[in-house]
Amino acid sequence: MQTAIDPADRRLLLIAGGVFALLLSAVVLLAPGAGENVGSVPSSYSSGLGGARAAYLLLQELGLPAERWEDSPAALPTEPSAAVLIVADPASPPNTRERADLRRFVQQGGTILITGPRAGDFFAEARVLQQPFDAQTQSFVAVLPGRFTRGADVIVLRPAALWEGIAGPQVALYGDSEHPVAVSWRVGNGRVLWWAGPEPLTNTGISQEGNLNLFLNAVRGTTSGPAWAQKIYWDEYFHGERRSLWAYVASTPMVWGIVQLALLGVAIFATFGRRAGPVVPGPVTSRLWPLEFVDMLGALYERAGATPAAVDIVYRNFRAVLTRRLRLPVTISDAALGQAIDERLGGRISDVSRTLSLAASASRGDKIKPSQALALVQELEDCRKQFEPSAPQHQEKP
Repeated sequence: MQTAIDPADRRLLLIAGGVFALLLSAVVLLAPGAGENVGSVPSSYSSGLGGARAAYLLLQELGLPAERWEDSPAALPTEPSAAVLIVADPASPPNTRERADLRRFVQQGGTILITGPRAGDFFAEARVLQQPFDAQTQSFVAVLPGRFTRGADVIVLRPAALWEGIAGPQVALYGDSEHPVAVSWRVGNGRVLWWAGPEPLTNTGISQEGNLNLFLNAVRGTTSGPAWAQKIYWDEYFHGERRSLWAYVASTPMVWGIVQLALLGVAIFATFGRRAGPVVPGPVTSRLWPLEFVDMLGALYERAGATPAAVDIVYRNFRAVLTRRLRLPVTISDAALGQAIDERLGGRISDVSRTLSLAASASRGDKIKPSQALALVQELEDCRKQFEPSAPQHQEKP
């Protein structure tokens, strides 16, 4: 038996289906084709227009020892006499430890090729001026002939940054001598090479003008002649590619998403879990506890602040015991009672008159401090123990 759908529900389903169809059509029409990653990151994994997969495969086809580097700079070889590290437009800056490891790599003889405006984050002496995002692709002529410009008199790139000024051992390679687009300088036994843009090694830019020769000259490092003995590392670590999944996730906003989900889970458990969980009976306190009445009475006196009343109770009880044992009238004064105790007991109980006088004043006066009331009660109890010694303990018969 078919169930009829309400007209309002049918209309809602049609609207939702239409919106879904429009979104699906937009995804199909606007999504790039397979292998056409339009991202501008010059990664060796990317086959898009701005990727660098073609340059990386070229190195492998030439038989050069090229490999992707996805570890921290701390794992770079300690004796990089002829090794080259390519850091193409890094997406994230290094921390203090990573910056020191990169400098150590260069000082010990390695070569680092870095491109883009983030060079200042890696090397303090790299002073770059970031250019507008819509800077145009231009041709640049070599300033001086040299090892890095051999066979590449003219190159084509889009300058994402310009060098602020040549200083010290820095050498301008292309562009204006004051604001060049390619610079090289020595650091210890190695060298750093900087390009204003990654076009000479991208999939679309490597085939223009002298870009291919410029790229090959850069990856030769410090090796001269036809031999290629160095190791070539293509950095993907600063593009976000890490060896472990957590290392990759830690550099993305996903960490905060996980934290938010954890907080949401705690909130759900605190609100729903306590109501839906098993019912645990509370602890049952025995009503036959012998000190329950004492605790309750003490709490009442404490809440009311009735310390004089507590002293008055002990004071009257003490007087009743004394007058009954000495067979004296109940109306006898404290002074007369103290004198009777001295006469009959021969002074064995001292300061009874003073203690009775203080207790009487405290019981009839204003509120006193709990510490003073406690001291008076303790004195009255001590006097009572002296006057009424504990009965001797009877030994049990064997």
